[in-house]
Amino acid sequence: MTITVFGSINMDVTAYAERIPAPGETLHGTAYKTGLGGKGGNQAVAAARLGARTHMVGRIGGDGFGAEADKLMAGYGVAMDLVLRDTASATGIAMIAVDAKGQNIILVIAGANARVDASDVARARSVLAASKVLLLQLEVPLAASLAAAAITRGAGGTVILDPAPVPPAGVPKETFAAIDILTPNEIEAGMLTGATPKTADDALAAARALRTRGTGTAIVKMGALGAAYASAEGEAFVPAFKVDAIDTVAAGDCFIGGLAVGLARGLPLAQAVRMASATGALATTKRGAAEAAPSLAEVERLLEA
Repeated sequence: MTITVFGSINMDVTAYAERIPAPGETLHGTAYKTGLGGKGGNQAVAAARLGARTHMVGRIGGDGFGAEADKLMAGYGVAMDLVLRDTASATGIAMIAVDAKGQNIILVIAGANARVDASDVARARSVLAASKVLLLQLEVPLAASLAAAAITRGAGGTVILDPAPVPPAGVPKETFAAIDILTPNEIEAGMLTGATPKTADDALAAARALRTRGTGTAIVKMGALGAAYASAEGEAFVPAFKVDAIDTVAAGDCFIGGLAVGLARGLPLAQAVRMASATGALATTKRGAAEAAPSLAEVERLLEA
């Protein structure tokens, strides 16, 4: 069961405060921490923590943050031999503010992530072809991601795209047909469809609308409300698991990691989405990004509760 993540690796600097400051406002925070992040890095750690053989393909910079990211990801069990140490660039970084309710805002500086290109795809060709599931995001150049997708799909694997962050001009229409599963949250779904979903019915409508763009399956993540999916297998809304959330930074990425592992294990889509929901929910009960990813035992306990 091989899962490959082609995408971003960041180091995160996260500040905690009672509330997120308004523009021009300065507030005293309560704490801060640094840790591993980037949507790609988070997804890779989430999949590895759930027991999948996980490869990361991407770039880190020739700096201390890069060395730390490499060490941390390897420590979580992610294979890092296909991650290039790009000495001409700095490692990507995310500046995150989290309020007392666990909500967050994030500012990302791409760094080495922006330099991912066709050479990274070529270096990873054999692993991409052997992957049961390939995970993509929009924090590295899209052309390279789609080239990676073509290799995995050509060999019979499944490609999942988390369309974040949505580019100002939107996602090119050819992207939808180049992947198998699209997984926006409610904000991203609104940017892609023109109407931000607010309810379970809205989310199902958004998932259906996204399928008409050319992707086989659309899953709309609605945070504490749940997730809606629409595919050739059917459609449904999966309510969220009830947990005591303290930090939502990595919830979406852990959802994707759980989805990938469920599908790689051969679960039907409905069950894979439920596993994804449990994984994402548990991530909100811990602070941080990648380090918030739950273990397989934790997810299984929640699924059985």
